[in-house]
Amino acid sequence: MHIAFFASSLVSAYWNGAATYYRGIVRALHARGHRVTFYEPDAFGRQQHRDMADPDWAEVVVYPADSEADVLRTVEAARGADLVVKASGVGVHDELLERAVLDLQGPSTTVVYWDVDAPATLDRMHADPGDALRPLVPRYDLVFTYGGGEPVRQAYQALGARECVPIYNALDPSTHYPVAPDPRFEGELGFLGNRLPDRETRVEQFFLQAAAALPRQRFLLGGSGWQDKPLPANVRYLGHVYTADHNAFNCTPRAVLNVSRESMARYGFSPATRVFEAAGAAACLMTDAWEGLEQFFEPGAEVLVARDGGEVAAHLESLDADRARAIGQAAYRRVLAEHTYDHRAAQFDAVLEGRSRLAEATP
Repeated sequence: MHIAFFASSLVSAYWNGAATYYRGIVRALHARGHRVTFYEPDAFGRQQHRDMADPDWAEVVVYPADSEADVLRTVEAARGADLVVKASGVGVHDELLERAVLDLQGPSTTVVYWDVDAPATLDRMHADPGDALRPLVPRYDLVFTYGGGEPVRQAYQALGARECVPIYNALDPSTHYPVAPDPRFEGELGFLGNRLPDRETRVEQFFLQAAAALPRQRFLLGGSGWQDKPLPANVRYLGHVYTADHNAFNCTPRAVLNVSRESMARYGFSPATRVFEAAGAAACLMTDAWEGLEQFFEPGAEVLVARDGGEVAAHLESLDADRARAIGQAAYRRVLAEHTYDHRAAQFDAVLEGRSRLAEATP
């Protein structure tokens, strides 16, 4: 199958939290025999901050996004693909792309909306009856999301989606795996995430409050946008951490923290890519509490769960190296057994094959 994928970026993780997800999914689809052309705009300085060369498992087309005409020419280049994907959050000309890809729909071309931030998208559509995506949802053949579970599935179907299937984040064991500790990332707790409006307050609650409560422990903050944020003296800000350093970042501190964005925590069933990256590095993972966590990892055995910064601090005070290692190893075994991108690509194929069989059986 030839898949045309319109999304933010495959080759740059700069201000692009979905990069790991796209890479894992696309590489696994290629391994299953699919051919992927990935269309990404030249925007936000991502091409100047690439962290990988064009891969041999996808054709990357970087298109100019200065005008609508540029975008429409690029969409037309995808005509004839078996499957066309419009991912959420491209960042430039999203509304135009959402309409334009539907013009490629036909008997031999399936068009999918793939939402990599479904809670935020749904909140936006619910808040604004005039949102440009709302009337288009029923026209897509299928909606995929990278999280949200049953609440997101039901919400999309209430908006008229023909079908909505979550395909969760996962691990690519070829890119995220245990490595030796790196002195650059020594500390007791690390957090990696860009500064975003619906994340900042929760980072204050879960990470910065814990740091303030444990002034003798060392905390590491990585990600873009935090440079002017007041931080406790024991928090070291690292700036943007390139993906090549993610394994070392996860393997070096005693534990690493996941803090969900507010909308994802509210909907639940939305494990971030950093959850699986950390598990794939056999790191001891702490996370804020959210519904559906047990579907992915066993609390207490494979992950430590906290309801606020006080519980993060309490976990960290009682966590010795042996227990941290045991939790990390248990999560590593679980993620390899159930949560790799090979598992997700197999699910992708099963969904499309099921639709194909249904279409063939329908007179």
